[in-house]
Amino acid sequence: MRLALTAITDELRRLKAGGVVSVSVSDEGLAALRGAVRASAAPPADRPPEAPPARARAIAERAAVAPAVPVPVVSLPAGNKRARWEALHQLVVDDPVCRAKLRPGKKVVLGVGDLDARIMFVGEAPGAEEEVQGEPFVGPAGQLLNKMISGMALSRAEVYIGNIMNWRPDLPVGADGVQTGNRPPTDAEMAHCLPYLRAQIEIVSPGLLVALGASAAKALLGPKAFGALGEVRGRWHDFGGLPLMVTYHPSYILRNPTNRTKRLIWEDLLKVMERASLPMTDKQRAFFL
Repeated sequence: MRLALTAITDELRRLKAGGVVSVSVSDEGLAALRGAVRASAAPPADRPPEAPPARARAIAERAAVAPAVPVPVVSLPAGNKRARWEALHQLVVDDPVCRAKLRPGKKVVLGVGDLDARIMFVGEAPGAEEEVQGEPFVGPAGQLLNKMISGMALSRAEVYIGNIMNWRPDLPVGADGVQTGNRPPTDAEMAHCLPYLRAQIEIVSPGLLVALGASAAKALLGPKAFGALGEVRGRWHDFGGLPLMVTYHPSYILRNPTNRTKRLIWEDLLKVMERASLPMTDKQRAFFL
């Protein structure tokens, strides 16, 4: 067991050296590891060793032999923005982890839009429609985002829209083989995909970023930067020297379609417009009041 624990420690050190800042471990997994440590201690001579519960032991064994998921190192070729973006897209398509996470017939998803955009929106992960089309924000939340962008007197083609994740986080499928619902990506999943987002930011070189929702904000600010999204939304932060505005995901409005929730997001977008030196009319300032 000591060898297994040493292997886990070595792997954590390797992940840290590769840029991973956190690893998700369930309460169940922690309990199993603690049980394994206790079980490895030498028992008194007058009684046999106590084995950990079978389920805990199995979890500990899986943790010890789980294959490492390396954080990709992205090196972009020289060339114009379109050539570099195409090269990046091919890197994502060929990424063995991304490929392994795709369900049959689905596509990896990279960003879309103007490669010279001043504003870059960053969401969480593809959903059902996105993994079919291979494009971010094409489902109901995407249609709402398009309306929000239109309210800023811009079009979808004039901004750049990306996601933290390049694949749809998996959930068990039904008898028909179809996944129902979505889940937030884990810290490890986001850590794997973040270099690809950084590469998109490098290519586009936007004037500012807008994080849509808690997962996007945690990936860009750090998983321990805040508890509730309300703690950081509506004010400016920094990501690699770029101004970063945090706001709610459009799906928040879909779940809470009131003028109050719409106004909360719109107030954040007014700050984005001001920072980007976009003209604002009195009508725009009064939306949802």
